[in-house]
Amino acid sequence: MSENRVIRVGDLMGSTLYTIDRLATVADAMDLMKRHEVSSLAVDRRDDDDEYGLLVVADIAREVIARNRAPERVNVYEIMSKPVLTLPAGMLARYAVRMLVRFELSRAVVIDAERAPLGMVTLRDLVLSHGEE
Repeated sequence: MSENRVIRVGDLMGSTLYTIDRLATVADAMDLMKRHEVSSLAVDRRDDDDEYGLLVVADIAREVIARNRAPERVNVYEIMSKPVLTLPAGMLARYAVRMLVRFELSRAVVIDAERAPLGMVTLRDLVLSHGEE
């Protein structure tokens, strides 16, 4: 019988986190998403007392495309979700699943002890690792 391994959020996160400034346009965000083949961007904090935001493709679809707004005339801060759920890298994966499910979210930004962003983890990443924990 194999020994169960403890899996933490930091073990499953994508280590490349793409960020964008809140004042950037949605057109800029779309270009960044296309270039890096991602469907979400973390939105930088204004200062240390601020919280991170999150922009996902669904936000652009709902708030810009479906409403026939011009992406180059809409700023990221107008449509982003904020604050975004952040999870410590050391949190057990099973607790991260509970958090995402409780708040009906598909992803979270992973942070270190100083609240600096390390990467992003998705519910998919967490669920598919379930049998390994």
